[in-house]
Amino acid sequence: MINFQLRALAAAVSLAPAQMALAGETEPAQAALPMSEIVVKGQILDRANTAFSASSFDADTLREQKISQPEQIFDQVPGMSIRDYGLGGVANSFTIRGFGDGGHGGDLGVVIDGVPLNEAMSHADGYVDLNVIVPLEVSDMTVFKGPVSSLYGNYNRGGLVKIDTRKGGQYTNLDLSGGSDGLVDVQGALGLEPGENQELNLALQHYQSDGYRPQSDGRRDTLSGRWGVGLGERTRVALSGRWHDADNDSASYLTEADYRRNPYGINANVQNDGAEKTFATLRGDVSHQLSPSLQLLGFLYGTEQDFTRWFTRPVGGGQWRQREEAYDREVSGAGLSLSGQHTPVGVPLLWIAGLETYREATDYLYSDGLDHRRPVAPPINDRRTELDSVSAFGELRADWHPLLQPSLGLRYDRFDGDCAPLGPETGDNPCSELNDLDNVSPKLGLRSRWASGLEFRASWSEGFALPPGWVKYQPEASNLDPLTFGQLEAGINWAPSETFELDLALFQVDSDGEVRTLDTGVYENYGETERRGLELSVAWQPVPQVSLSAIYGSTDTEVVKNADPNLEGKEVGGVSDYSATVQAGWLFLPEWRVNLIWRAVGGYALNADNSAYADSYDVMDIELDWRLRPGWNLYARVDNLADEEYAPTRFMFGGENLFATGAPRQVRLGVQISL
Repeated sequence: MINFQLRALAAAVSLAPAQMALAGETEPAQAALPMSEIVVKGQILDRANTAFSASSFDADTLREQKISQPEQIFDQVPGMSIRDYGLGGVANSFTIRGFGDGGHGGDLGVVIDGVPLNEAMSHADGYVDLNVIVPLEVSDMTVFKGPVSSLYGNYNRGGLVKIDTRKGGQYTNLDLSGGSDGLVDVQGALGLEPGENQELNLALQHYQSDGYRPQSDGRRDTLSGRWGVGLGERTRVALSGRWHDADNDSASYLTEADYRRNPYGINANVQNDGAEKTFATLRGDVSHQLSPSLQLLGFLYGTEQDFTRWFTRPVGGGQWRQREEAYDREVSGAGLSLSGQHTPVGVPLLWIAGLETYREATDYLYSDGLDHRRPVAPPINDRRTELDSVSAFGELRADWHPLLQPSLGLRYDRFDGDCAPLGPETGDNPCSELNDLDNVSPKLGLRSRWASGLEFRASWSEGFALPPGWVKYQPEASNLDPLTFGQLEAGINWAPSETFELDLALFQVDSDGEVRTLDTGVYENYGETERRGLELSVAWQPVPQVSLSAIYGSTDTEVVKNADPNLEGKEVGGVSDYSATVQAGWLFLPEWRVNLIWRAVGGYALNADNSAYADSYDVMDIELDWRLRPGWNLYARVDNLADEEYAPTRFMFGGENLFATGAPRQVRLGVQISL
């Protein structure tokens, strides 16, 4: 019963260090690396204890949360919050480590089975859409805090979401749910062994909703699959693919007057906004066991994507205009990595080294002033961009002593590319050969076990970002270096018993080299920003039938140096002061469980001079589970139980204070089946 309750407790809160083995319990250094599946880049180190803060969720935990989108689990990550834009088919933003533009921008990296999902030039550098992933296909999802991983480079300055899909195994899972506003969510996952030494994994999702505002219905369909086969005892190959199609309408944002009058209405100026997307990938992998302690991995990868969005917004003077942005992407990549575990001079070592390259080409079309999706003027931009990268990386961890377990990581990235018009343009954004850029990012960490159930960790790491937007495609900006981000972190994990655990992390992230414009076409690296805060997780099971958990994150940001001296000392806009989630679960009958979830998010500055500020908000959810029989779980869930009116996203746009309304009370009924 204790183990069952602790698993339920883990579903309520992610405590990354809880995933760690104790210092004396690491795997034997000469044990054979696993060949039952092709491990993705870095998995050999992920199994080991690390010196960096991270929140991990396995397949059972994700399923117990009954999520329709992978991003919904971020509410269970200390210090993270979701800024829901309410724009169907458009990625939301996520706050992490004092950065407020993950997802919709480039502050958060996302990789699936080791391959980046971020988009170089789609709407913003590093835009990423998690809707292409079926929650039920995920085997593990880990959120790393800050630029700590040397295995991944660009876009992970605030953190990295590492998603591994299910590989191998025999299972049949089906999750069905329906609810308010025409919600229908169908997810399925299947694991088979179709032949000797073969494995087949399939997953699908159909999601649709009429939305809780006018003109906000949407649909998305996703199918993914992977087939793997062993070629003898030492080699495995796999072929995997993914297809996603989405079509959504959008009601855009509300002005403050609109919101006060009817938070679930629509502004009269909004046209037929929405988004359409198709996304397809194909990938091949090979794994070869060179020796019992040495493994070689390789992959080839390709993506094709069409994404178009239409968006009506205020442009000043009481005027609204609809714009169109279209992105036709082609991505190809390849990589090799070598991983091993050895015991020279009696010291267990885990290590990985690798090379990878990606080429991303995007045909970009941007038009403004449309008449219900019909262009009435030549495009502002009609161009093709290319971003090519070559990277080398390595990580090493040594378990010298329970008090001294250091780790070292190093990554090198080099970028080049090009931009060329595809037709006449009326805009003046630069478009020429990309200024070649390179960067070296070191990572240092230390774990120390002071006593049974008491561990300390500390780390220093660097990350980077390319110059923003079109600046990097301007010859006059060839003097610019990448922006750099340095993070210093210390944390402690205390687990005195199987029923209690506490984790605390303190961090500071300093950015340097932010770009400022000196004159037309003249730029320099100048700006500096400081981000600091704490993240806390607590989980307690006072009796076998009751589980309690809480996560909390607090962040303070400050502009240290800026082209406008009046902004120095101000906080960074769009970053919540705090976020918290508290959960209580009660197994009141052997097959019946109730969970109560309270979520609070602090306010944030709406503009650079901090003259306007968004309000904080909090919501309460409740869920009832009934284990009908083994493998069958029925549930009822009510989100926003008190039917609070709130806006998870606010910002200044075209002289207006705009609101994205949060969902009113939502009721959902569902069944989860495992065969």
